[in-house]
Amino acid sequence: MRKSLLATAIGATLVLSACQDQAKETPAPAKQEATQAAPVAEQTAANVLLSPSPLDYHAPQFDKINNKDFLPAFETGLEEHKQQIDSIINNADAPSFDNTMVAMEKTGATLTRTLKAFFSMSALMSNDEIQDIEGKIVPKLTEHTDNIYLNDKLFARVAAVYAQKDALNAEDQRLVDHYYNQFVRAGAKLSDTDKNKMRELNGELAKLATEFGQNILKSFKDDVLLVTDRAQLAGLSDGQIDGLAAAAKAAGKEGYLISLVNTTRQPLLTSLENRELRQKLWETSANRAMDTNGPLAIQLAKLRAEKAQLLGFKSWADYALGDQMAAKPEAVYGILDDLAPKAVARARAEAADIQAQIKATGGDFELQPWDWAFYAEQVRKAKYDLDESAIKPYFEFNTVLKDGLFFAMQKLYGITMKERKDLPVWNTDVLAFEVFNEDGSPVGLFYLDPYARVGKNGGAWMDELVTQSFLEGNKPVVYNALNIPKPAEGQPTLMTFDEVTTMFHEFGHGIHGLFSQVKYPSLAGTSTARDFVEFPSQANEDWATLPEVLSHYAKHYQTGETIPAELLEKIQAASTFNQGYDTTEYLAAALLDMEWHSLPADAKVDDVKAFEAQVRAKHGLDFAPVLPRYQSTYFSHAFAGGYSAGYYAYLWTEVFAADAFAHSMAQGGLKRENGDIYRKTVLSMGNSQDLMQDYINFRGQKPTVDALLKRRGLVN
Repeated sequence: MRKSLLATAIGATLVLSACQDQAKETPAPAKQEATQAAPVAEQTAANVLLSPSPLDYHAPQFDKINNKDFLPAFETGLEEHKQQIDSIINNADAPSFDNTMVAMEKTGATLTRTLKAFFSMSALMSNDEIQDIEGKIVPKLTEHTDNIYLNDKLFARVAAVYAQKDALNAEDQRLVDHYYNQFVRAGAKLSDTDKNKMRELNGELAKLATEFGQNILKSFKDDVLLVTDRAQLAGLSDGQIDGLAAAAKAAGKEGYLISLVNTTRQPLLTSLENRELRQKLWETSANRAMDTNGPLAIQLAKLRAEKAQLLGFKSWADYALGDQMAAKPEAVYGILDDLAPKAVARARAEAADIQAQIKATGGDFELQPWDWAFYAEQVRKAKYDLDESAIKPYFEFNTVLKDGLFFAMQKLYGITMKERKDLPVWNTDVLAFEVFNEDGSPVGLFYLDPYARVGKNGGAWMDELVTQSFLEGNKPVVYNALNIPKPAEGQPTLMTFDEVTTMFHEFGHGIHGLFSQVKYPSLAGTSTARDFVEFPSQANEDWATLPEVLSHYAKHYQTGETIPAELLEKIQAASTFNQGYDTTEYLAAALLDMEWHSLPADAKVDDVKAFEAQVRAKHGLDFAPVLPRYQSTYFSHAFAGGYSAGYYAYLWTEVFAADAFAHSMAQGGLKRENGDIYRKTVLSMGNSQDLMQDYINFRGQKPTVDALLKRRGLVN
């Protein structure tokens, strides 16, 4: 999930934003207006980012936005926002909620519009020009943010309102708390000397995080395998091989091009029979960006520790968790370390089965990481008589989307989706839908970008192009990005079951943004703590495996035959297969993230691989066939994506998700009553009140870990 792309770019969320044009609040001096009127008018006419979009829901005009528009729009937006903030600072009236907090909520329309468009394109359609712009604008955004949060006069106004907040209603108090905490955590209480140090640290951190992310993008382009002999691809389907040939042709190469996906594990390892090629693919994945991002990871961890120390925290993890549900690193280590021995024990048992399979098929070697997926698939076939290649024909993309995901959402929430082919999109593969309630009232817009391509970040995520807000009168515009391999032209898109659940997962974020019913944009949609925001997404995954839903969308793409009942039963029976591996590789990554960010400022780390090995040994995860889901040099969550000391959130929120699904099933499962109460108590609330209270309002109590342990097959 990628909620704040601004956080990715500058290491802090710019909360002083809205989506309506507020430039008229702080006009420039008359003389300046007269001098600049003509060029500004010409620029405005040509640059659609400088005014609100006339499209429905203020959807971005992707067909009219050019890369050359971004820098001028940023410059205009930054100056406009500066003037608006200055007018708040210099307001002669005593600080009040309306003239300080609400006023800040209404600022920055042009900047917000430009930020959302640019950083979405940076993630979805990056190229050398976009990266060059990013390199130029990130330092300016960082300086601009520091000028706001480190301004003594502005903080004095915020603090004055904070001292009087008890007279406000609950949602208004929540907004006051939000701003006050943001200012304090940014360094508003530091001395002038320490504020200058903070500016230096923020500038360097923003630069390095941007460089880290761009190196990963470069790696997706450069770290590929070109296979010239089709025989080496034995085990892959004709459709997969055709897709690799199409990828090579698109890259101007002869042969078959294998690109990497986001994680250490690569999907093709499940099918490739050539062990030498499997090893080469796995090692390419595991060692990517080592030369460029290894030193950056060390430097980022050190600078973050220095920033935390400057703010009075023992480590970056202590600082980062200060505004999360977990609150303290000890709580995170507690849950991760409690699960680690159970996960590794299960992984070792799985490894024993795999080693036996290797021997049974004539292999005379010890299980290695690049062997796991290939032989685990054979074990799964033998144990559950379940073959991934037999499943995929039942998971055709359009059927999964419309008869699976949209069907389940209509059952739960009464919503319908109308495709909007008239709306401009950023790539011809992107789908746009208008979302309606059962009574026909509009909810918002949803875009889906399904396929992997050069210039697109790896993994899958959701973000908002327009954030819901009653204050501004905005309905939400959100998108999901997936990375499904695009088939050869004319071929169907047949999905793995992992890709199916990922589609459901990301739409869980989507409805969190779409169903928001909050007054203030800073508290709306998915603007929650990291260790809550992954709860709705993971909760939505479970509907994909419900037999009532699965049987509705799992239909053979050629015959239309519904997936046989016995195959459905096998999928359900195999749902906890390989969970030792899955849980161990996740825990290894989450603990790696925590350990990098628990280092004190004076810690010495010289060797990234050695540090990773020490972390695995410390937490009992040093099991050679299973390495972290992400290793340091391509761990964008930890070093470039706003989840530093936060990757644990997926497991933390899975406790909520598993508990919530078990509760819903006890209350009748897939029915409107369950969807409506969940939508009202959780999805609509954003960050407008205490997040645990949201869950209690839905469930009637705090979550327990019981359902999670069963879900992952770690207990009977």
